[in-house]
Amino acid sequence: MKLSAGKWLGLRRLADASGRFKITAVDQRPPIQNEIRARRGSTEAPWKDVADVKRVLAESLAAESTALLMDPLYAWPRAHGALQHDQGLMLTLEHAAFEETPGGRRSSLIPEWTTAKIKRVGADGVKLLAWYRPDASKHILEHQQDFVRRVGQDCIRYDIPFLLELLVYPLPNEAPDVVERHKSKFVLDSVREFAKPEYAVDLFKLESPVTDSELGDPDAKQASPVQQVFMEMGNLAGCPWVMLSAGTTAANFRRILKYAYRAGASGFLAGRAIWWKAFTDNFPDLEAMRGALLADGLNYLRDLNTLTDATAIAWTAHPVFDKGVCMAGADHEFALRYEGF
Repeated sequence: MKLSAGKWLGLRRLADASGRFKITAVDQRPPIQNEIRARRGSTEAPWKDVADVKRVLAESLAAESTALLMDPLYAWPRAHGALQHDQGLMLTLEHAAFEETPGGRRSSLIPEWTTAKIKRVGADGVKLLAWYRPDASKHILEHQQDFVRRVGQDCIRYDIPFLLELLVYPLPNEAPDVVERHKSKFVLDSVREFAKPEYAVDLFKLESPVTDSELGDPDAKQASPVQQVFMEMGNLAGCPWVMLSAGTTAANFRRILKYAYRAGASGFLAGRAIWWKAFTDNFPDLEAMRGALLADGLNYLRDLNTLTDATAIAWTAHPVFDKGVCMAGADHEFALRYEGF
């Protein structure tokens, strides 16, 4: 299979030399902001506080990451210097806030922030989070689908990899256990929709299709039904995929990765499972936070990397690339035929 020059190069830069993704996320906004507000006893989280936390996270964890996922509001302006010369950069596009309506959540982009700007910065990929409930109202589904579709087309235009993160959520006024009882169906149906070619997704960032209480021991005999759900998710994706941590515990995230790697995942893109405890235990003492990250955080990240090296498949080995992957147009007419903006 042939990939356009920008997508081929971007995916290579986000992974390690063997084609596995070990990406640390520092693009989170509301979780960090909410914690800082509570600690400061203020209605707003000061920009400097949020940005400095992200700087310490990036500086402390970059060495064990193949790439960093940053936001353009805090992390990139403050922590850009943490990026190593041989690391990939992914920038997030979606606004952290969403519109809650009776029919479901409507996502939007960060104001004045675009795929074109991400490309111009020199990033290697665009990340977009879309909240999705397959049973949301028709106009919400249409909005969310168009939201993703437009970004996918922009990523084709600017020839940059498109990573789509999908998260299910509770609808207003429904029973609190609906998502828990139907999580597998919601997650699988969401992946099924956005695996369609019209969305032009290059890499999925997926949540566990089962709840933490259902995980169990992935090496136990009774783990087979859970493994089958992960296998179905991997088959539905139709392109390389990585796992997100979504704030689960460090122990549970390791279990999730075992299931995911056996189902064909090519790595992880995680944040809070790696660094949340160091942040909440130590803020506002940033140097104490750095010390915890350099000890426990890095050790956990190294453990995930070892697991990834041993059991994740390279993105280039995904079944969609059954005959291998190479750059499109790699001949004597490349300069003539490769399209500009």
